[in-house]
Amino acid sequence: QVQLVESGGGLVQAGRSLRLSCAASGRTISNYAMGWFRQAPGKEREFVAAIKWSGGYTYYADSVKGRFTISRDSARSTVFLQMNSLKPEDTAVYTCAATTGWLLIKFDDYDYWGQGTQVTVSS
Repeated sequence: QVQLVESGGGLVQAGRSLRLSCAASGRTISNYAMGWFRQAPGKEREFVAAIKWSGGYTYYADSVKGRFTISRDSARSTVFLQMNSLKPEDTAVYTCAATTGWLLIKFDDYDYWGQGTQVTVSS
């Protein structure tokens, strides 16, 4: 089992930044890749970014490339999502997830999920 706990969400003005954290515990997390997903009200959940614990390889959704950065702190078993130049359309519940796969962008293809954290961007 892998337990994931997100934090760092909140209310922020457009153009500002926010950093989300996802603390992982349980099985050897280095065997997993971590992803961030988001779901806005009335919309389907979408992939945001992912990182592989081993090697730190990353990939992003086109909608966040150049604005969001995913990173990890292996010593703290924590993954971060640095979100810059936030827009009102970034408003969503952000959820982190873990998978033994790679290059997966479907939420259901992941093996473990956190509870999510709300991000609200005001205009």
